[in-house]
Amino acid sequence: MDIILVTTIIASLFLLIGAAEPLATYLRLPFAVIIACFGILIGVAASFFLFTPLTDALNPVAEAILAFPISSDVFLYVFLPTLVFQVTLGLNLRRMADDWVPILVLAVVAVFVATFVVGYALALVSTLTLSAALLVGAIVSTTDPSAVVSIFRSISAPRRLARIIEGESLLNDAAAIALAALFLEFVMANVPDPSVQSALAQFPVLLLGGAAVGWFAARIAIWIMALFGRYELAVISISIALPYLAYIFAEQSVGASGVIAVVAAAMTLQLTGPRRLPPLTWINLREVWDLLAHWAGALIFVLAALLIPRMLETVTWRDLGLIVVVVIAAIVARALILYLVLPVLTRLRLSPVVERPFRVAILWGGLRGAVTLALALAVTESAAVPVETKRQVAILATGFTLFTLLVQGTTLRWVIKRLGLDKLSPLDSALYNQVIAVALQTVREDMSRVTENYDLTKETVRDEAKQFGERLSVAVRSAEANTDVLDRDRISLGLIALASAERDAILGRFRERTISAALSERLLSDADALMEASRFSGRSGYKEAARRSLGQGVGLRLAFRLHNRLRYSTPLANITATRFGLLLSKRLILRDLHGFIDGRIRRIHGRRVAELLHTMLDNRIDAVEQALEGLRLQFPGYAEEMERRIIRRTALRLEEREYDTLLEDGLIGEEVHSALTQDVGSRRDEAEAAPRLDLAVQKTELVRQFPLFAEMDDAVLHRLAKALVTRYVDEGDMVLRRENTNRSVYFVASGAVELAAAGQTWRLGRGDMFGQMGLLMKRPLRTDVRAIAPSTLLVLDQDRFLRLLKRSTALQRAVHESARIRGISLEQLTTKI
Repeated sequence: MDIILVTTIIASLFLLIGAAEPLATYLRLPFAVIIACFGILIGVAASFFLFTPLTDALNPVAEAILAFPISSDVFLYVFLPTLVFQVTLGLNLRRMADDWVPILVLAVVAVFVATFVVGYALALVSTLTLSAALLVGAIVSTTDPSAVVSIFRSISAPRRLARIIEGESLLNDAAAIALAALFLEFVMANVPDPSVQSALAQFPVLLLGGAAVGWFAARIAIWIMALFGRYELAVISISIALPYLAYIFAEQSVGASGVIAVVAAAMTLQLTGPRRLPPLTWINLREVWDLLAHWAGALIFVLAALLIPRMLETVTWRDLGLIVVVVIAAIVARALILYLVLPVLTRLRLSPVVERPFRVAILWGGLRGAVTLALALAVTESAAVPVETKRQVAILATGFTLFTLLVQGTTLRWVIKRLGLDKLSPLDSALYNQVIAVALQTVREDMSRVTENYDLTKETVRDEAKQFGERLSVAVRSAEANTDVLDRDRISLGLIALASAERDAILGRFRERTISAALSERLLSDADALMEASRFSGRSGYKEAARRSLGQGVGLRLAFRLHNRLRYSTPLANITATRFGLLLSKRLILRDLHGFIDGRIRRIHGRRVAELLHTMLDNRIDAVEQALEGLRLQFPGYAEEMERRIIRRTALRLEEREYDTLLEDGLIGEEVHSALTQDVGSRRDEAEAAPRLDLAVQKTELVRQFPLFAEMDDAVLHRLAKALVTRYVDEGDMVLRRENTNRSVYFVASGAVELAAAGQTWRLGRGDMFGQMGLLMKRPLRTDVRAIAPSTLLVLDQDRFLRLLKRSTALQRAVHESARIRGISLEQLTTKI
């Protein structure tokens, strides 16, 4: 094929891609529908001009289009990895982790239900074997992620619901491809009635193998990217190689799912990349992937659509009837998921409540696209598949895809309108009016300063100010006149605005490089959680989200267990270092939000709401301060080092800004400016990295700060620190139980515990010890000890404690005092002290 002609065709396709997005907006249709229609029209036009007797002038172009090298491998190995990688890279994984159960259940269950409902329906009414019918079911079971994402953006769906459907749409590609490959093997092996067990048995291997390959490939890529961190183009180039190598290795070498490998690689890069790569490099990498995915998504649709006329050449009336059967069966299968599975997950509190209008929109919005056509094309390319089976699979998959694009896609906007999903809820309407009122107030303040600088005619300024003031008054009255909005909803609106301001402050700090890219990702995720919780659960949701944002979650508890039971401290050190950075950054940001409440929220919602938000914000600041203080006590000196890093980053930002100003003023040239900024960049790399948290060193510092051990010299103190074992407990954890025999003494380094024995309770805090009476008494009391705050305990075994007790007078005095407080005489002790 002539390379000039091929280049011309590809360039023309990019012209169509450029025109498709504005046209889709103008016609209010999904982008996928427009780009697919372009491809169908091109294919039909090429066939027409090639075979029409009217003219032969366009025959070379028509032949080139119809002979364009389009195969299933082009879709699956060239375009699909790019599309899946970018979609995963753009997901909010930390928020999506909260919903991993419904996402995984829906992704796997939805594909299996669609496959078997469509497959058995076809097997009943057609001449296809059950294997071939199930193959068709697997091919049509996947929904297009980009179409689903655009649908939910257009109808302003709840964010949690949107996340679940996005994750499900992404992962069901992998499930559908795996099932289609499995049933294709049955068809080629002439197995007419495959067992469900054989299909299910291979699934875990495909999923787990793909995840392992993706994670391993991403770890290697991130290590190389970190080495080349200064070379932005090199980093981006490695990121482009990552999904393709992961996909090919998983499919060809391991026999696992390539899509799952790409998803796992993108997840690993998203979670690790921001803290290993320079912030600007990470931002540009994401932008490059957005562009690549836009091109890949458009090209995969338009090239697949080119195949549609060819795959429908031999369609018959009977085939049209079978297409109707596939359509009905697919809709029924989707309805089973939405009306049976989702309600069960909702009752188990694993999924948000999905209202009826949203279920109908999801049901009607399940568009199919290029992946379905690519899988059907793979069947037609197989020489081992019977000719009639090839024909029917191609026609049914193509006809069903056309129905979803041309019928469901074009009527989706109408369905959304009929369901009332295009209208704002009362709460969103109030938020809309609030935003206008607050924005216009800010504009008025800014415009007053601008007009002074322009030295405009006073009459003109006064007249414009009057008109603007009237518009502002109307906006404020509209915001205040929402009588149908309850007081609790006004508080929710204020909390949403406060969380939004927190998000803006995080972005501002990131642009100023006061906080790193990795921390900003975590902080933005927390701010999004605050907004979402405020919208759906009001004040209580905001408080719960704020509590979770302190970082005392499942990961920290698991790290505690690994450290306490297996003495494996690396996860705990990493999580703790991240918590330090998060809490310090939160403290900086939260303190600035009081001004936003007074300057913005008070104007719209009044004094009472503003004072309530001030109180809630103060409570958040106190909680952050308390968590920070606890970490300072657990890890002396580390918080101060983190604060030094913030100061250094701020100083570097101000230094860089000064150099930019000198360049703009013409006081230095480009060469000098480049040398100065390179020097700043090298120092910034050092300041961006969080200091390493050494738990062993921190334990020595903890021991040194204990009053009980103050009289010891450094050598003894160091030996004692090595003998002590650090144990971390969370609030509510049981440290000792009365039915268990204790053989250790516990020193409270931070936090607090509560002892319960003989109907009495005592509370111990930092510097206290417990467990010693059980070792020293002739008849020890049975005691329960429970942590009443996140605490750090230093544990010393019985033999070492008794040796230390004989040498340390301070420890002896402490034992005497604790015995006196608990009413225990010295005669009751077995050891004379």
